[in-house]
Amino acid sequence: MAKDSDKTQDELKAESPAAAAPATPQQPAPRQQIQVNDTNVIASYANFCRVTGTPEELIIDFGLNPQPFGIPTEPVVVGQRIVTNFYTAKRMLQALMLTVQRHEAAFGVLETDVQKRVVPGAIQAAQAAQAAQQQQPQK
Repeated sequence: MAKDSDKTQDELKAESPAAAAPATPQQPAPRQQIQVNDTNVIASYANFCRVTGTPEELIIDFGLNPQPFGIPTEPVVVGQRIVTNFYTAKRMLQALMLTVQRHEAAFGVLETDVQKRVVPGAIQAAQAAQAAQQQQPQK
């Protein structure tokens, strides 16, 4: 067997991995997996989201609305805030859209209008309970 230095350029090219595979136009690079350490993550629930921002950053507040029907009479307590740049926000938007599309394909369309989702009697009962609570004297 000849040493590499004794081989011709054509022989070296024929042995290279690039020469073994047929040339294809612009094959995408394989996706690399990013390792994530989530051992210290704290999970929390939010049913309220507010998005604001500056020209450089996007600010997303998450909180819990104790009164999901109508206009809240109590302040919504914001428990988490994410500040990110618009590039990350766009990637997050794409990831969320793909995830929601997959969910809807499996389970059906998600109706975001509460008035269309809830039984009409439940809304009236919640409003009546709220009115009764407001009429009670404060202690």
